[in-house]
Amino acid sequence: MQWIQEFQLFLFDFDGLLVNTEHIHYQAYIDLCRKMGCDLDWSFNEYCSYAHYSDSAIREAIYAKFPKLFKKEPNWKVLYELKKEIYMQLLISAKIELMPGVKKLLLSLEKENIKRCVVTNSLKSHIDLIKTRSDVLKTIPHWITREDYDKPKPSPESYLKAISLYAEKEDKIIGFEDSIRGYKALNQTPALSILICSKEHPQIQTLPEEVIHFESLEDIENNFNK
Repeated sequence: MQWIQEFQLFLFDFDGLLVNTEHIHYQAYIDLCRKMGCDLDWSFNEYCSYAHYSDSAIREAIYAKFPKLFKKEPNWKVLYELKKEIYMQLLISAKIELMPGVKKLLLSLEKENIKRCVVTNSLKSHIDLIKTRSDVLKTIPHWITREDYDKPKPSPESYLKAISLYAEKEDKIIGFEDSIRGYKALNQTPALSILICSKEHPQIQTLPEEVIHFESLEDIENNFNK
């Protein structure tokens, strides 16, 4: 992994990039709607098309699909708090899997003592639970979670905070995201921004040509400098 030597700070999103938790979030929204008397029949890709687009897209899509839900509970914060509780319960029994290429990359960064930080919209309580089941994730020394900043992605606030805390003036920085909303946040910083997602993801259809895209972290080693 010689390519990692080109950078002094690595920034990572978490859900869907390092760990395969997006399906758990998806199930949490289905369970939330069911609890509120609604049948959310989205496919996983349809869920991703909202979740990965903006911080308000899921709320807008669910309320548009279920007008009666909006009348019943117009305060999205109430519903979102319930979703977080459901997600936490699902996490307790869920199998936590690393995404392809994550283990090799993180262990290589640890071996070379290269600075690395996770920057996520997830809560610290969720992160801590997942980390208890992964020694590899514990090799990451720095974590910026949702409690550490005010504006969620696509605002760059979270990434800029990580850079201010962990980057030296001359550091070359690289960051990885799996969603358009996260990529937009990362791309407003000095980091080289990389999008990681499958070719089947609905967001691929709308990507500008200049976006650097790989299907997985596993693909980077053989293709990074091409």
